[in-house]
Amino acid sequence: MSEDRLEALGRSIAACRICRDAPQGRTALPHEPNPVCVVSATARICICGQAPGTRVHASGRPFTDASGDRLRDWLGIDAATFYDTARIAIVPMGFCFPGLDAKGGDLPPRRECARTWHDRLFAEMDQLELVVAVGAHAQAYHLGRHRRASLTETVADWRAIMALDHAPYTVVPTPHPSWRNTGWLKRNPWFEAELLPVLRGEVHRRL
Repeated sequence: MSEDRLEALGRSIAACRICRDAPQGRTALPHEPNPVCVVSATARICICGQAPGTRVHASGRPFTDASGDRLRDWLGIDAATFYDTARIAIVPMGFCFPGLDAKGGDLPPRRECARTWHDRLFAEMDQLELVVAVGAHAQAYHLGRHRRASLTETVADWRAIMALDHAPYTVVPTPHPSWRNTGWLKRNPWFEAELLPVLRGEVHRRL
């Protein structure tokens, strides 16, 4: 890893306007891009979610919403630790808010981000030991053919997934911490009872 190369890559991501100026397979981003990505040359943990929502688009800081509060509770850490860039990197699958669909929900992450940046970024952050893959889009990228047929099946098979050889890092799959998934959590109590204690232990071992 070169810290200089990583810093340069972070600056390039912050200046990226591909989804507005040269969209790949979709219409152009309908608003000014505001890439949100926290790179780190020292963090051993990386949080990999979907894409910023409206609040994060406005703040420029990842997970500054109720989903972030729930995610930090899942990880067993406070906000100061979560936002300590020396200890935690945050790399969503889409760096910019993708806009809203016809029903008012967030659109999927833009494909341009992963195609352009992710392989290069994770190659530079070779010190990572733990990736928390939040949601199906992050799981598709970080697990590839090891992802199961559905998010529920993927998260339910977390023990086998953690045992895979993902050198140099271990992957822990989770659902998105959106409050829209409260029903999912109620239907799958094993997530909080069995997976979360292990996840918290993995996180604290690396802080």
